[in-house]
Amino acid sequence: MIPLEKVKNIVDKHSKLETDLSSNSVDKKKFAEMSKEYSDLNEIIEDAKFYIVFEVEKRELEKIINDKSSDKEMIDLANAELLTLINKNEKVKKKLIFFLLPKDEADKKNAILEIRAGTGGLEASLFAADLYKMYEKVCNNKKWNIEVISISKSDAGGLKEVIASIKGKNIYSTLKYESGVHRVQRVPETETQGRVHTSAATVAVLPEAEEIDVKIEEKDLRIDVFRSSGPGGQSVNTTDSAVRITHIPTGIVVSQQDEKSQIRNKEKGLKILRSRIYEFERKKKEDERSQYRKSKIGTGDRSERIRTYNFPQGRVTDHRINLTLHKLNEFMEGEIFDEMIENINLQAQEELMKTN
Repeated sequence: MIPLEKVKNIVDKHSKLETDLSSNSVDKKKFAEMSKEYSDLNEIIEDAKFYIVFEVEKRELEKIINDKSSDKEMIDLANAELLTLINKNEKVKKKLIFFLLPKDEADKKNAILEIRAGTGGLEASLFAADLYKMYEKVCNNKKWNIEVISISKSDAGGLKEVIASIKGKNIYSTLKYESGVHRVQRVPETETQGRVHTSAATVAVLPEAEEIDVKIEEKDLRIDVFRSSGPGGQSVNTTDSAVRITHIPTGIVVSQQDEKSQIRNKEKGLKILRSRIYEFERKKKEDERSQYRKSKIGTGDRSERIRTYNFPQGRVTDHRINLTLHKLNEFMEGEIFDEMIENINLQAQEELMKTN
């Protein structure tokens, strides 16, 4: 049961913001903050109003049902309406509970996507490339912008590593549970006896940090420059344009060599570094807050096996929520990605509700 006072506070806050925003007496900075808060409340305001009057309407219907003078048709209508009302209230209650939960400040941020080939040699790098194509298709379907920051290719069109920036609406909240080990089971094209091989790729999704989120001091950085190298280690540039940045306090290291310009490589490297430091600090705070809280959904640990893609059986299984979709091809095309994500988010919300 949600305290009625908390729900009434939502309605009161929404009403006050509406009045203040129409008064033309708010400065620009405050106006932007208030507009954002008002927009967030708009998503839940009708549910809050429904929840406040639910008990009154429920009692009115029960009164009709229990009134001996009511005819059968009236009682049947009241029973049907009561059932609809109760079902709607259950859905509204879940939405309100989730809305009232402490918010992850990073949910509305853009994201940095990192994919690395794991165990499995060439097949692992081919799978890493397939995963990146899948996320590209998800981005296209959602009208998100995805841009490669850094890429390292292997033979036969595979990827050793790719780092990309994804921009759009609520990116991090959608993709944050993708971090972990993704395992593939399939027959490689080079396999002559039809045996199924298992390989893996690691995915990391970080909230893209802005300069206001993480202040990096020059004195905390060690920057090394070196000559860019391509596959097999051959030199692809005659100048020392590649950059390796070490953040001394955390030990986080970022290398960047995709650009011919040392300045551009440094800019890209700092962008990745900033997001990794931001996530490092977030994890540290989260660990301190929830040292004894375990989540089945996972912590975003890159070593945690989260999903298996079984091509011979045409299925994709998420091990955290025990959900299997027998539509692997559609999933790899980004068509039913939301079905998986919605189920993961739903369980994550339920676990969060239990711990708050």
